[in-house]
Amino acid sequence: MKRRDLNQKGAAVIALAAGAGWLPAVSFAQAAGWNKAAFDTKSLADAVKAMGGSSAATVSADVQLTAPEIAENGNVVRIGVATTNPAVTQIALLVEKNPNAVSAVFDVIPGTDANFATNIKMGQSSNVIALAKAGDKFLYAQKEVKVTLGGCGG
Repeated sequence: MKRRDLNQKGAAVIALAAGAGWLPAVSFAQAAGWNKAAFDTKSLADAVKAMGGSSAATVSADVQLTAPEIAENGNVVRIGVATTNPAVTQIALLVEKNPNAVSAVFDVIPGTDANFATNIKMGQSSNVIALAKAGDKFLYAQKEVKVTLGGCGG
């Protein structure tokens, strides 16, 4: 059997299983209780409220944010966030000047190290914020990242 034939028959079987209702209809994000409201926010205060906070977030040395000072390509900006605070259950990454501030949310499993890294997209130079939820408190760290056009500076 040729690879092309195998791929076509495999796709047909998957389509048949989905049509028959044998595959789940919800995505993993929906099944895990994806917080759509958080991803629709425009500011830090809105993100805190959408994530269940009732008071303002405070700057904390417990949250370490790693980001470049200058990003030559705003399409791929490597960001890291870590905390040693054992009460942290969730960490979000926000970009102030993006159309939707929240870029990523990570759930911290109890007993694990809260240390994450990901690539985000930035439309322009902006503050990047790492927001950590620890019980009913929200802690954050912030860093300005300058996005250059084609790596030419500015």
